[in-house]
Amino acid sequence: MTMVRERAKSSEVGKREQNKLEKRERIRDAAERLFAKQGYEQTTIREVAEEAEVASGTVFLYARDKEDLLFLVMHERLRQTSDDALATVPKRARLADAWAHVFGVIFQMYGKHEALARPFIRLLPGARGFNADLVNALTQTFLQRLALQVQEAQGRGEVRADVDPLQAAVTVFGLYFTALMSWLSGYASAAELPQLFAQSLDLLFRGLKR
Repeated sequence: MTMVRERAKSSEVGKREQNKLEKRERIRDAAERLFAKQGYEQTTIREVAEEAEVASGTVFLYARDKEDLLFLVMHERLRQTSDDALATVPKRARLADAWAHVFGVIFQMYGKHEALARPFIRLLPGARGFNADLVNALTQTFLQRLALQVQEAQGRGEVRADVDPLQAAVTVFGLYFTALMSWLSGYASAAELPQLFAQSLDLLFRGLKR
């Protein structure tokens, strides 16, 4: 009897967790549709709840506020995009070419989903919330993966052995974010971002020495 009760309890817990995941996906999908259709600023939490067919209070179980709801949407999109970008780096690509490819894929995603990307980038510095924390953790993981690419390049003799891999990753991430700020401010179009980033990347690798 005890074993039967434990199995029933485990099954019930599993159903509850599955229900939570399904609600989270519905809320995320609803928010993405509405943000893309009518804009982030114009969309309300109530509209997202109605679109997802949940109570307004339920939304706050998955996002602290509307800003965090945007981060819920963008976390999944960034996770998929960064995974795809890193997985499709051409074999035997030099580090500069590998980074141009990786960030080029991410720039392309932002350009394709501009209604989501622009408010997300603007709100990113200092963001707080459940999903903002997930995005920050994703960024740290991404930096570690870039640092691993630096280590591999060091093994091939492309990068000096005294270069700190993580510092190099943080530096190139800074160039990437600066390019995004240029886009946000209207200095560059989404289509120009890869070239703008490539120019900064070239300067990073060549340095300022004569």
